[in-house]
Amino acid sequence: MPFHDGFVSDIVGRKAHVNGLPIGKVTDLLVGSPDDTFPKIDGLAIGTKRGHRFAPIESVVDIDDRGSVALNAAPKEPAPPDSQALYLVSDLLDKQIVDVDGRKVVRINDLEVANTGGTLRVIAADIGMGGLLRRLGLRSAGHLVPAIYRRIPRALIAWDSIAPIRDTNPSQVHLSIKATKLGRLHPSELAEIISDLSTRDAATVIHQLDDETAADALEHLDSERQRSIIEDIGTERAADIIEEMDSDDAADLLAELPEDQQSELLAEMNEFTAGELRDLVKYQEHTAGGLMTTDYVWILPHRTAAATIEKLRQIAPETEFIYYLYVTDADGTLVGTLSLRTLLLAAPEAPIEQIMESDLVTVEPDAAAEDVAATIARYDLLACPVVDERGKMLGIVTVDDAIDAIMPPRLAKRLPRFTAHHHRKSPEPAAT
Repeated sequence: MPFHDGFVSDIVGRKAHVNGLPIGKVTDLLVGSPDDTFPKIDGLAIGTKRGHRFAPIESVVDIDDRGSVALNAAPKEPAPPDSQALYLVSDLLDKQIVDVDGRKVVRINDLEVANTGGTLRVIAADIGMGGLLRRLGLRSAGHLVPAIYRRIPRALIAWDSIAPIRDTNPSQVHLSIKATKLGRLHPSELAEIISDLSTRDAATVIHQLDDETAADALEHLDSERQRSIIEDIGTERAADIIEEMDSDDAADLLAELPEDQQSELLAEMNEFTAGELRDLVKYQEHTAGGLMTTDYVWILPHRTAAATIEKLRQIAPETEFIYYLYVTDADGTLVGTLSLRTLLLAAPEAPIEQIMESDLVTVEPDAAAEDVAATIARYDLLACPVVDERGKMLGIVTVDDAIDAIMPPRLAKRLPRFTAHHHRKSPEPAAT
């Protein structure tokens, strides 16, 4: 094929002919494997008197400069359904995409294609004014427009940095760029992109993310957008995502929902997580109980440092916060705390009760967020335990959550967090 490089707009709309006899016009270009880094164009959709027909790319003899496409045979097969191919024009042109490298939502005006080793491939998306002028046929009209066109900077995004917002062909075609490229973004960047989209498109992006990534992004959104997304993605998927959120953030989200919706979501969760969140939802948002998470490590005082370290090696992949270990008795009453540094420096045979700090700094669940933050700052803590009136351990408030509570919401959502998501379990014992 003599065609070397150009744009989809250079090909679509051209007359198609066989041995000089016109048979119709090119209406679209089809890609069967859009998950390739630079996907191959498998054929053209030709609009004929008998409807749209599929012309395999092997049947294309020439795409000439005179505005026509030569085929070696008239296409007979109907164009495949949307479920079996990606249509570059109808599925992508004028559609919103995520520019992963630019961390923003943009709109595709044209697509660049190139002949590489005899194969026509999609190379990049044109998001600039040049793409619009080209599609309107103005780059060669008159004298003024071409001069302007030549001065317009190229605004191209490589195909492997593109993540379409919508499912282009939900039945069979799943672009890997949706699964991997969006996942490369920081949760706060994903949240900014989601915030700029319509509710429907925001839910579509969430559908393309795995549960953990979706949970991370959801935590960075304001409560109103969280609620709208939860309503749009369905109860089962919403429950899966909420289970992956930090317990305090999950409880805050559930507290914003009507009781019947809360009940539906909790019914979809595993028994332990549902019970944990039911307890947390009872607390007011701007209190220690509302801020605390139940993801912490507790240990019993009679175990040795060596036994505790060995247990930590086993549970570390499933544990979010292990800067401190919390020493409790058999009834769950907090009797001491232990930093990871102290544990590592202790003699292997030393009992935990001899190396723990028994002068406890705690807060009660109804303590105001400002008081919790002040306590953490005063004692230079990374986390503060929350206990009930009997001293029973309820959870911890981490320093990042305490800061979140006293800072403007938009700024707080951008701050780094200590924790990384995993499927929530009960508070982990290090050694029992």
